[in-house]
Amino acid sequence: MTMWRLAVAGVVVTTLLAGCSGRDAVAQGGTFEFVSPGGKTDIYYDPPASRGRPGPLSGPDLADPAHTRSLDDFAGQVVVINVWGQWCGPCRAEVSQLQQVYDATRASGVSFLGIDVRDNNRQAALDFVDDHHVSYPSLYDPAMRTLIAFGGKYPTTVIPSTLVLDRQHRVAAVFLRELLAADLRPVVERVARE
Repeated sequence: MTMWRLAVAGVVVTTLLAGCSGRDAVAQGGTFEFVSPGGKTDIYYDPPASRGRPGPLSGPDLADPAHTRSLDDFAGQVVVINVWGQWCGPCRAEVSQLQQVYDATRASGVSFLGIDVRDNNRQAALDFVDDHHVSYPSLYDPAMRTLIAFGGKYPTTVIPSTLVLDRQHRVAAVFLRELLAADLRPVVERVARE
C-alpha cells in the first residue's frame, strides 16, 4: 500500500511541475494559457502583438439574472475584469480602490466587469455591491463556470484577481492579489493610450 501511495504522489508531483513549467502566459491555438512566471503576482504582457486572447466570456448579470452579459458588449474598450466574492476579505478591501480607477478612467474608453464567484447567496452579493457603491456590472458565477469557459488555464482559485484587457481584448496584465488604485490606474491608463 505504501508503494502505491508513493507512486500516486510521484505522478501528482510530476503533473503539478509539468503544469507550472514555462516562462510566461502564452497564446496557443487562439486562446490564453496562463503560466505564472516564477510565482509572480503582477504579470505584464508587452509588446501588444505578443498578447494572447482569453476564451469567450459571458454569464448572467448579478443584478438582473435574466440578462446575459458578454465581453462582446465592450467592443473597442479596455476592459478590467475583477474576480471577487463578498466573503473575501481582500475583495472587500480593494473594491473602493477599483471603483476609484473606474471613475477616473471610464471617460477614456475603459470598462470594468466583475465576476462574483463562490457566492451561493445572490442577495449577499447584491448587498455587497450596494453597500460599497459599485457602479460597474458583475456577472454572477457561484460555480465559476464562466471562468472555466473564459480560459480554462486561468488560475480560478486566486481571489481576488484582476485582468486588464486591451481594446482588442488581449490580456495586457494580470494581478493575482489585492490592488490599490495606485497599482491599477497607471496600467489601465497606459493600456487605454495604446
